[in-house]
Amino acid sequence: MSADAPAMCLEELVHSLRTSRGFTHKRDISAVTSSLARALPGGLSDTTLCAQDGVLLGDDCAAIPDVDGYLLFAIEGLVEDFVAQMPWFAGYSAVMVNLSDIAAMGGRALAVTDAIWCSGAEQAEPILQGMAAAASKYGVPIVGGHSNYRANRGQLAVSVLGKAQCLLSSFHARPGQILMMAVDLRGQWEGAYPFWNASTKAPAERLRGDMALLPEIAEDGLCAAAKDISMAGLLGTVLMLMECSGVGARVLLDAVPHPQGHGPADNPQAWLRWLQSFPSYGYVLSVDPVHVAEVSARFGSRRLAIATIGEVMAGSEVWVMQTNKGSAVKEQALLWDFAQSPFIAAFAR
Repeated sequence: MSADAPAMCLEELVHSLRTSRGFTHKRDISAVTSSLARALPGGLSDTTLCAQDGVLLGDDCAAIPDVDGYLLFAIEGLVEDFVAQMPWFAGYSAVMVNLSDIAAMGGRALAVTDAIWCSGAEQAEPILQGMAAAASKYGVPIVGGHSNYRANRGQLAVSVLGKAQCLLSSFHARPGQILMMAVDLRGQWEGAYPFWNASTKAPAERLRGDMALLPEIAEDGLCAAAKDISMAGLLGTVLMLMECSGVGARVLLDAVPHPQGHGPADNPQAWLRWLQSFPSYGYVLSVDPVHVAEVSARFGSRRLAIATIGEVMAGSEVWVMQTNKGSAVKEQALLWDFAQSPFIAAFAR
């Protein structure tokens, strides 16, 4: 740790995460859930929102039963300042993150559509070029969408259709399972945003193979619960997974894979940035102990970082722990208690 970077205690770290942009954006989901509950005639049990035998609001995609598996629908809207300041990478990311959502549920992407608003073709061009680059690299076609070149400012949303034989769901984590983090550390930061880019410079063949790991793990029965690490960062993603499944967790921060110089014993601001990062390839998995070694081997064989970072517990509390500097004593802090306050107000019927 550098001399000009004082250590951040665990409570300070937790406070920073709770008030971060990623956490606050994700908490907006609860307002959407509440509005739908009021607006639909039957509340959230209305059949227009049903998948299988009930409603699942909180997964990375909508999953609709099909004759030989599930159709998956994912959509992402990009924040306006990102689109304005980094238009090419925003276009690329809009496709990439949707593909990651499909994989996080054990699926393989089939097609992309988009909706773009700009003040003219010149503003739209780098966004479209970024989207095309990602679609080409991952091998998923853009098949249609909506455009408006007479808007006041640039905005972008992208949706992806996929197919899964076996689901990985945010609603399938169970007490006694092991929390694992898989992430591609072969990247770099993209601008001032907390975006860890391990995609744009990587070979297409490698990216496609890495993405295929998730459906392969699901189909081989090695895991049933997973979630894509999103703009809420690692711990925000853990919260969403635990809330959906109605369980708690304990996370050991010392075990979290991280880029060189970004660990808990390094500069605390770098560590905080990593915990808030939105990696181009990053997943949280909840795995039965008997399958941990095989899951580790699958990711490790592709030179992806994979680590056991905690465990799923009964209850409503998510705790984080870390080793005090210079001692073996573990400090712990309560990150969230769903019994006191929902995070995204996930809903399952």
